[in-house]
Amino acid sequence: MAIYNLGSINIDHFYRLPHLPRPGETLAAGSYAQGLGGKGANQSVAAARAGARVHHIGAIGAEGAPMRAKMQAAGVECAQVADLPGATGHAIILLDAYGENSIVLYPGVNRDITPEAAIAALGSARPGDVLILQNETSAQVEAARFAREQGLFVVYSAAPFEAEAVRAILPYVDLLLLNALEAEQFAAATGQPVTAAGVPNVVITQGSEGADWHDCAGSERFSQPAFPTEVVDTTGAGDTFAGYLVAALAEGLAPRAAMRLAAAAGAVKVQRAGTADAIPARAEVEAFLTAQPSE
Repeated sequence: MAIYNLGSINIDHFYRLPHLPRPGETLAAGSYAQGLGGKGANQSVAAARAGARVHHIGAIGAEGAPMRAKMQAAGVECAQVADLPGATGHAIILLDAYGENSIVLYPGVNRDITPEAAIAALGSARPGDVLILQNETSAQVEAARFAREQGLFVVYSAAPFEAEAVRAILPYVDLLLLNALEAEQFAAATGQPVTAAGVPNVVITQGSEGADWHDCAGSERFSQPAFPTEVVDTTGAGDTFAGYLVAALAEGLAPRAAMRLAAAAGAVKVQRAGTADAIPARAEVEAFLTAQPSE
């Protein structure tokens, strides 16, 4: 079973600070680094490192070639990553002494992907394959509609949260991923909890509190606790969780086992600085799980 990901590719710029800036405050960064990022790229790398076959659908500008090379080195198939005129998407990531972050995104050519290109990139997909989407590209609704028509399992991360984008794509989604804040934003925008939105499966992540799985059709709910660990950098932890979760489900793991693997991957990730470059390999995650106390 293959995974297709219509997702953003960004150049991440990291600035480590004593604390996040207050309005009007100027701070000197203690360090600077650059790496591969974007919710889409992060999730593709996570799924590939979990062992899945991943095809990334996206776009970069002229300066983005090193980011594509990083994705390929991580095992992501990038034949459907287009070179477009314009700037590669990028993110300015501010990190405080506790690993918390504040992020500014510039979408660049991530928003220039046409529906025709996205649908053409899904031409080799087969029923039972998976399509992942987020809110950092264009053409999500058209790709999701086409994927559903072709019998793919559609996974959607409602981030960054945009109420209209979420409303438009929900009819085609099989698994909806949100964090606790996005779930609150959804309820405020629609007047109903996300579990009543008509999506068969919903996962709500809650950082250090773990994550909840909702089988909305069968009314099953269970929680996966977070694994206690030292936190260096939380950036990309949610994407690591998402990529591992989708890969585990695609390989046939039951939701409880898939959620546990994803939580462990997130726990290993937050011990490291960086985004996609810091996502752990499956063997590292399995070793982390083996070292945990027996349940």
